[in-house]
Amino acid sequence: MQKTFYQKELLIKATQQRNGANNNKKDVEKIQSWLNLFAMQNPGSGTATGIDGDFGPATEKAVLNYQKFNGLPQNGTVDQNLFDKLASPLKKAFESPISGNNLRELILNTAKNHLKNQPFELVINNQSNTGPWVRSYMDGHEGTEWFWCMGFVQAIIDQAASVQGKNFKTLMPLTYSCDTVGTTGLQKNILTRYQKTRTNPALIKPGDIFLLQKTPNDWIHTGIVTAVHADTIETIEGNTNSGGSNNGNAVLDKIRNYKQSKLDFFSIESLV
Repeated sequence: MQKTFYQKELLIKATQQRNGANNNKKDVEKIQSWLNLFAMQNPGSGTATGIDGDFGPATEKAVLNYQKFNGLPQNGTVDQNLFDKLASPLKKAFESPISGNNLRELILNTAKNHLKNQPFELVINNQSNTGPWVRSYMDGHEGTEWFWCMGFVQAIIDQAASVQGKNFKTLMPLTYSCDTVGTTGLQKNILTRYQKTRTNPALIKPGDIFLLQKTPNDWIHTGIVTAVHADTIETIEGNTNSGGSNNGNAVLDKIRNYKQSKLDFFSIESLV
């Protein structure tokens, strides 16, 4: 894999605890982030807390609640073993074995596996587009200006291609920009404009990438096509929400009407 920053998100430098001599602000923020992500999926767990890098009484209580909720020894401290449990969704998303008879199937199954582990962004220091999932997709970058839909798409294709020993950068450059990928598609003649796909849906294949067009050379959102129907496509996309925003907060599976939207399609066929 080319995009390996996620590995740093799976580690803390030392045991973190209230008033701990080895406390590290970034590690405490990681812990607080995962406590909040856990609370989103388990609202009754009592693990939601502030994300400020300070392991105070609130964070300690959140850790105790997490340990109690999961039937673990309750000491209020987080060593690497406990952090492994907190961050296990990220590890499962990036490291679970993926099967598929070809690259397209591998891409779909990789995307579905990430979706199953519920990637979600956080707001830290009043900045959206932050947290361990965003940093993993964006190679360490985060913050309001770091839209992460393309980071997600490239992480999925990278992970799937690596199963076959392929480098996704032979298809497109490493980038976080929809415009860069759209321009690359035009230069390689592997980007099909929406006017053609509206009349010939056979040009769209599962595993391809959709690019939402603002103007002919400006694209504002992207995702992976998982199925094609008469008027609609099914997708898995990052940095979106139920309304299909290009700056939402989650990885979701969606249905889009490609005959009413300006969706161009970037083919992965040359990598297959």
